[in-house]
Amino acid sequence: MLDDQFHVYDTTLRDGAQQEGLNLTVADKLVIARHLDRLGVGFIEGGWPGAIPKDTEFFRRAQTELDLRHATLAAFGATRKAGVAAAHDPQVAALRESRAPVVTLVAKSHDRHVELALRTTLEENLAMIADTVRHLRAEGQRVFLDAEHFFDGYRSNPAYAIECLRAAAEAGADVIALCDTNGGMMPTELGDIVHAVAERSGARLGIHCHDDTGCGVANTLVAVEAGVTHVQGTANGYGERSGNANLFSVVAGLQLKKGKRVLDGEGIREMTRIAHAISEVTNVTPHTHQPYVGLSAFAHKAGLHASAIRVDPMLYQHIDPALVGNDMRMLVSDMAGRASIELKGRELGFDLSGDKEVIGRVTDKVKELEAHGYSFEAADASFELLLRDELAGERKRHFTVESWRVIVERREDGAVTSEATVRLTAKGERVVAVGEGNGPVNALDRALRAALEQTFPELATLELTDFKVRILEGSSGTGAITRVLIESSNAEGETWSTVGVDENVISASWHALEEAVSYGLLRAGRVPD
Repeated sequence: MLDDQFHVYDTTLRDGAQQEGLNLTVADKLVIARHLDRLGVGFIEGGWPGAIPKDTEFFRRAQTELDLRHATLAAFGATRKAGVAAAHDPQVAALRESRAPVVTLVAKSHDRHVELALRTTLEENLAMIADTVRHLRAEGQRVFLDAEHFFDGYRSNPAYAIECLRAAAEAGADVIALCDTNGGMMPTELGDIVHAVAERSGARLGIHCHDDTGCGVANTLVAVEAGVTHVQGTANGYGERSGNANLFSVVAGLQLKKGKRVLDGEGIREMTRIAHAISEVTNVTPHTHQPYVGLSAFAHKAGLHASAIRVDPMLYQHIDPALVGNDMRMLVSDMAGRASIELKGRELGFDLSGDKEVIGRVTDKVKELEAHGYSFEAADASFELLLRDELAGERKRHFTVESWRVIVERREDGAVTSEATVRLTAKGERVVAVGEGNGPVNALDRALRAALEQTFPELATLELTDFKVRILEGSSGTGAITRVLIESSNAEGETWSTVGVDENVISASWHALEEAVSYGLLRAGRVPD
């Protein structure tokens, strides 16, 4: 177990949930809390009981449904209202009744906010801070304080901002987090202020940064250098406006770059999986270029890079991806050189080191096809089929297509339907099958499955999970070249992508669909004829 000298404090369930388009149920919050606990954070802020019914329910259910091994739950709330005793304030009562071991209070530390937003005096605000902290401490709860708008307040009236910190610390607050609520600070100035405040206040300090200037993570790391021992952030950088400091980047920077052990257990090695698992719960598409945990965080495309990586992967990587549970990926594109093809082949399980002729043919083929609109970096399955064909010296598939056609009909009642017919040969037998769908590609998909499922029953578990169409440069309007990317998956949860390019969008779709099925059969262990 980590000691109490440094805190990693997650606020995904409260501050992160304020992101536009993100709406968490109580069940969602319980699942995310379990993921964060596996990561090894010290504190999980569950929300604002008393102010938000869903958060009140979360703390009620957490008492019996959360078995946290590493983290401690914190409830968030405000200091008492002006002119009301803390013991009689309903929202303070909700914080007590949440039974959370820790309460994080938000308090104004900017004089203009006190007078204009709270509509009270500077002296009463200090009393509100001290009374609420003292009351909750007397009730047996540990208290942290978020000094809201601290940096803007310090610029406006540094003496008063410091006085707010002292009021909290003297009343018994364990930590006072300095909040860059508007996210406008730059690292150098923030570091200077934190250093000065640490010397003047004598309080234990934390940091809470937003990312409005793109400096949320940098500001957090600079604050640690300046003396804070409590860092706040959110999973995947979720949060209002541009988001909060990304907690994954913060903890990876501290633990892997600074050698500071800040997570309990070995959760950092699962960080990529946890980041993606939380994305699944929030239904927010993972940011592929996110540092450390993004799909592209260790993806290499340029041929020059690939040549160096073949000698030593660390020549173009700042850490071993396995340290955060990620993987190095080689992208195949028109920028690829022979080294890229060799490394990508190795990644797919093919040793090409002794076959320079095949490497040369594949390299030339990739460059030629990408010049016509293909994109193999987004379609690993199509690249593997191309590589297998070159290794075999011929195109080998599980079935041979004789023809296909699709008819789109608008009926008198306004309904639009599609019907496709596919003629093919599989295992020496000619099959003709028809499929109906809500669109031409859906109809072709159903017709192809109907033709093959008797011979290959495992296709029943294959699912088309995504379909993307892009109009490429060339002729304008409906005569332009079209690229189609199809993502598929099977019952084991494996996913793969295939690509098709043609002036006809249906033909491009068919090519990507045919390759998706062919690759699915390979994944199922079927050897092509």
